[in-house]
Amino acid sequence: MSTPGDDLTIEPTEAIEILTPRDVPLGGPRAMTVRRTLPQRNRSLVGAWCFVDHYGPDEVTLSGGMHVAPHPHSGLQTVTWLFSGEIEHRDSLGTHAYVRPGDINLMTAGHGICHSEVSTPATTQLHGVQLWVALPGQHRDTARDFHHHTPRPIPLDGGGEARVFLGTLAGDTSPVPTFTPLLGAELTLAPHTTVTLDVDPTYEHALLVDQGQVHLDATPVPTAHLAYASPNRPTLTLTNPADTPARAILLGGTPFDEQIVMWWNFIARSGEEIEQARLDWESGSTRFGEVNGYPGDRLPAPELPSIPLKPRGRVR
Repeated sequence: MSTPGDDLTIEPTEAIEILTPRDVPLGGPRAMTVRRTLPQRNRSLVGAWCFVDHYGPDEVTLSGGMHVAPHPHSGLQTVTWLFSGEIEHRDSLGTHAYVRPGDINLMTAGHGICHSEVSTPATTQLHGVQLWVALPGQHRDTARDFHHHTPRPIPLDGGGEARVFLGTLAGDTSPVPTFTPLLGAELTLAPHTTVTLDVDPTYEHALLVDQGQVHLDATPVPTAHLAYASPNRPTLTLTNPADTPARAILLGGTPFDEQIVMWWNFIARSGEEIEQARLDWESGSTRFGEVNGYPGDRLPAPELPSIPLKPRGRVR
C-alpha cells in the first residue's frame, strides 16, 4: 500500500504527548458534565481542531441528558458524533435534524449562526463527542451551512474498522467539505489487535480513547485522554492488548498557523472582535438569526473577563 507523501523526507518524530481531560459543565452548572481535552494551556490546536469534548456514557434518567438552549457561534465549524443516544438539532439556517450513532452533523457558523441541542425523550444513554474546527481567516465570515453524512464501516488490516467522517483514511474519503485539510474517524480495534494506518505525514494527529486499552506508537493512552502525535509520521500504529474491544476517535490536519482568540462560543482574531460578537448576540442582532421550534429562552452570554483576551496559536 502506498504511503501519502512518499516523496517527502521523513525526519525523526517526537514522543507521543498525553493530554489529560478536565471536567466541564455543559450549558450551565446543573447540566451534564463533559471531559474536555482541547484546548489546553500548552496546546490549543491539532490541525484546525480547536475543541474536543467527550461525554458519557451517561444514564439520562440520572444526568438529565443534554439540554442546551439556543446559543451563538462564529468563526468555526461544529462536529457532532455519537456512540449512543440521539440529539435533536435546530439552527438558524432552518435545519431540524437528528444526530444518531454513526452519523456526522457538521455545522458551519461562519459569520454567525445559533442552534440548540437536546437529547430526545427516547434516549436512555448519551455518549459521544462534540468537536470544533477553527475556520481560516479567509473563510471565517463565510455563510452558515450544514451537512449530514453516514460513513460506511471500512475493515482495517489486523482487525477492526474505521468510519471516516472527515477527510481520507484507509481508502475511504468523506464527502463532507472542510476549509482546511482535516481527518476525523471513529476507530474500533478487536481484542489483541495491532493496526498500522497510512497517514499524511504533513498532518499532526490526536487520538481520543473512548473505551478499552489503546497504545499509540507503543505509548499507552488512558481512557478519555488525548494523545498528540506531531507531523512527519507516515504511519500511526494502534494496539489493543486487552481481551475486550477498544474504540477511539482519530483527528488530524495540517498545522494551523494562524493566531486565534477563543472565548465562549466564538472564534475571532482579536479581543475587539469577540466583544462585538457578544454585543451582537446580546442585542438580538440579525447576525446570528433565530432558532425556530425550541420551547424556551436562548442562552445569555457570560460577562467578558476583566483581562484582555489575547490571541493564541499552535505549539511549535
